[in-house]
Amino acid sequence: MKTDAYARLQEVAGPVSRETFDKLIAFQTVLRKWAQRINLVAPSTLDDVWERHILDSAQVVKLGGDAKNWLDIGSGGGFPGLIIGSMIAERAGASIDLVESNRKKAGFLQAVVGELRLPARVHAKRIEDVHGSIRAPEILSARALAPLPLLLELSAPWLQGGTKALFHKGRDYRQEIEDSSHQWGFDLVEHPSLTDAQGVILEIRNLRRL
Repeated sequence: MKTDAYARLQEVAGPVSRETFDKLIAFQTVLRKWAQRINLVAPSTLDDVWERHILDSAQVVKLGGDAKNWLDIGSGGGFPGLIIGSMIAERAGASIDLVESNRKKAGFLQAVVGELRLPARVHAKRIEDVHGSIRAPEILSARALAPLPLLLELSAPWLQGGTKALFHKGRDYRQEIEDSSHQWGFDLVEHPSLTDAQGVILEIRNLRRL
């Protein structure tokens, strides 16, 4: 089973060390334990955490190339933020900031960061309240947080400063892009999801208000 899981991880995310794989397996165990107490993922997906959440999150790391400085907003149960943190841990000088306003979920994030020794900082604040305190990262990620128009509004202070966004989106993404185009201009690349036939990762650069 573990051999298959490791092979699937590399299929989705590219070359991954055994140490990183072990870290993700450990995270899966911690998530299941905490999920008995607080709502971290939809209960119906707990039996398929590896594919539905961990691998779905891991694919953005490959799209981020060699980036070392990341920001994940609305980190919730750690997707994709904690997965990114686990996968960039072996990169010298790499780090990720995780923003989550829900105190219980922020507590979970902090516990995992400490237990797995991830190069991550947890900000238990609203996204709007950290605009001035987190410097522009190379990559900003978000998954299952908000419709694209609101997502762009929340991330604009960073995206207008040269940061690239990698946003997980589901099957209604084309309508969200259309809704966003009335207020925002941006360069867009659509990357088909490797774990969800109807999903995409939207790569957004050069955000500008119209």
